[in-house]
Amino acid sequence: MFKFILIALSFFCFQTLFAQHPPVFPAMTSDSSLIKIYDLDVQLVKYSYKPNGVRFLVVHDNEDTGVKAGFDYIRWYGGELIDSQYGSVRDYYFSYMDDHYRIDPNAIYTQVGVNTRLKKGAYSSNEVEKTILNAGKQIVDFYDSKSLGYILTLHNNADGGFGISSYLPGYDLSSTADSVYINFQMDGDDLVYVTEPRLFSSLKKANVNVILQSKFVSNDGSLSVYAMQNNIPYINVEVQHGHIDEHLRLIELAVAALKEQGLIKRE
Repeated sequence: MFKFILIALSFFCFQTLFAQHPPVFPAMTSDSSLIKIYDLDVQLVKYSYKPNGVRFLVVHDNEDTGVKAGFDYIRWYGGELIDSQYGSVRDYYFSYMDDHYRIDPNAIYTQVGVNTRLKKGAYSSNEVEKTILNAGKQIVDFYDSKSLGYILTLHNNADGGFGISSYLPGYDLSSTADSVYINFQMDGDDLVYVTEPRLFSSLKKANVNVILQSKFVSNDGSLSVYAMQNNIPYINVEVQHGHIDEHLRLIELAVAALKEQGLIKRE
């Protein structure tokens, strides 16, 4: 019996140590919405504490620095965070009629994006695309971007793999960007990505790495493309995994920019 208790305690400590999602603190409430993609369950969990018009969205289930920084912001200032939970991985993996599929959950918000970015076999069912597109709609509806008036996402990246320099002329994502401002005192992996010039101007004044999405960006199904197509101001705060303090700082500046432009109204 004693041995069983030790094993149970060890398992609990292991789970706590490596748990991705921060513990809910006192007075925080939550509700959820389940998205079923055949054999994959995606749980959207909305955490709330003193709702004040600020609402974050995390679409990848392996980007826990964003979740933790969002929780820190809410603890101090109030707000809401919607966290996507489906197994602590980046992509959606699922099966339908013995065929296997894979797609990035930040590629499911337009028909073109789903059609071009869904990884599937040569004879897979086209019906799956409708299900994926509907999953994207469910995420947007649960976040309620149209009534909120903006989309504010939190993302993380790996050290040196992707950053502000990726958007400079001659680099992979240069066609994605209309304008790029770099603070060379910052880590290049820590940045803010926006779809409107007024938000770009506000964050440039704050002297942080910021990218303005091009109006001619390719339709990759991402939430930023969806936002631009639907005239919804979009802002993504993205930092390297583990840079929680910097993520919180950039979140504060992003919220300030949204407020400066009159896009956040107290609920």
